[in-house]
Amino acid sequence: MRINRRSVLAGSACSMAVLAMPPFAFASRQAEPLIWKGQALGAPAKIILYHPDRERAQGLLREAVREAERLENIFSLYKTNSELSRLNRAGALAMPSPELVELLTICRDYWTLSSGLFDPTIQPLWQCLYQHFSQADPSPSGPTRAQWDAALKKVGFGHVLFNETRIAFAQPAMALTLNGIAQGFITDRVVSVLEKGGVKHGLVDMGEYRAIGTQPDGEPWRIGIAELESDRDPVDYLDISNQALATSSFAGFQFDEKGRFNHLLNPKTGYSSALYQHISVQAPSAAAADAWATAFNLMEVPQIKAVAEKLPGLSVSIRTREGRNIRLDS
Repeated sequence: MRINRRSVLAGSACSMAVLAMPPFAFASRQAEPLIWKGQALGAPAKIILYHPDRERAQGLLREAVREAERLENIFSLYKTNSELSRLNRAGALAMPSPELVELLTICRDYWTLSSGLFDPTIQPLWQCLYQHFSQADPSPSGPTRAQWDAALKKVGFGHVLFNETRIAFAQPAMALTLNGIAQGFITDRVVSVLEKGGVKHGLVDMGEYRAIGTQPDGEPWRIGIAELESDRDPVDYLDISNQALATSSFAGFQFDEKGRFNHLLNPKTGYSSALYQHISVQAPSAAAADAWATAFNLMEVPQIKAVAEKLPGLSVSIRTREGRNIRLDS
């Protein structure tokens, strides 16, 4: 299996890697930022902030990291005792955290707006591919038709029933993954902590970017989009101020070298998508940017345009497989 990642360079800070394409963020050198580097949902994460009171800034960073860790214990697929893991094992969860219910509500909105293409219940498809390609000498044609059909029957967000007191799957052997939105949701929560603490300039990356204001000199945060982790020369740049940015590509996680089987799974057909080199979405929230960067990779350009026009504050940058750039604004 092949994984590509993206890295961030902020001023003189060291590079880091997180799932998806590799952007580079360049921070102002006019002030001395406080920089934290760590992990979020199994991937490297980073916070850059400017604050006149360094001791207060350090306290805010600790508070932000605690909030990210708390949310990871709810949404993680890989922590066996997370709420999501317990839900997937049992098929039901009593007294879920308010954050899990809130995120599922957001997922339901995006599932509806995307005509079912954004669907967190694709986890059985991912598991089917993982089990197949983890075998010794797996068939390059992928799982058998019977295996694929069995996995596809477990997919459908309409079968996820939830309220403040209970979450349950209406079909047996279903499973959720929140990897297409949880990083963005956590990024938004971290930003909220920092803004409440008086931060006016900063950049948060918990798997997706969100800018707090501009750089201290008034310039936007510039994010460079590169094709591969090893590339040091971006193919494009996007500027963000007080908004979020997420980029998704079929190359972000590939089960095979050709990318025929990858993480961009269509919940209606079960097949992986490789329509574009990558899609970047700028949005008011990181959760929205995260979700739409995934969903738009499953749509043709006219459908992306029709959906984006209905979403205020959304901008979509598409890099086609032929290397052509398309820009769509709401």
